[in-house]
Amino acid sequence: MIIGGVDVPQRPVFKRTKVSITKEKWTRNYVIEDVLSFCDEEAEGISQPHNDAMVISILLNKIQVKRVLVDPDSSANIIRSRVVEQLGLQDHIVPASQVLNGFNMASEIAKRDIILPVNVVGTIQDTRFHVIKGDMRYNALLGRPWIHNMRAVPSTLHQMMKFLTEEGVKLVYGEQHAAKEMFAIE
Repeated sequence: MIIGGVDVPQRPVFKRTKVSITKEKWTRNYVIEDVLSFCDEEAEGISQPHNDAMVISILLNKIQVKRVLVDPDSSANIIRSRVVEQLGLQDHIVPASQVLNGFNMASEIAKRDIILPVNVVGTIQDTRFHVIKGDMRYNALLGRPWIHNMRAVPSTLHQMMKFLTEEGVKLVYGEQHAAKEMFAIE
């Protein structure tokens, strides 16, 4: 995502003032069991080098949904209306109005929402999705709301996501071949 750029002065700059602000840093006590990290060995078997997005499969309504994009840059969870229809869950859709802006700031209005239980490796999280009719390369998008609720840590480099549960650390493996197919440039 592109946020901004560098300001280029239009006239000569004669004086520059440097201001520094110091702030007391807060520290936390971390328990070693709560640390989620990735190592080089976990990237074995991944086609390298790569620039692939993280694509996974999830269970919705006990049905496997493939081509789900995990996008930490997205501030919304999105699902295609066609997927909701195929799951037979049209009666669970509620009216809503939300403007969604894409990479190029093109906007689309999501007029419907649905809350679905997302099952990832046996962990279920009720998730609010914006339902859109647009044609996308993926069936659903799991953005920051889902990632943060799961307290998940995705690594596109390792094509893996980790999160803590009462049973320990759960691993979700990306489907690199699906990502390559979805985002192949023709």
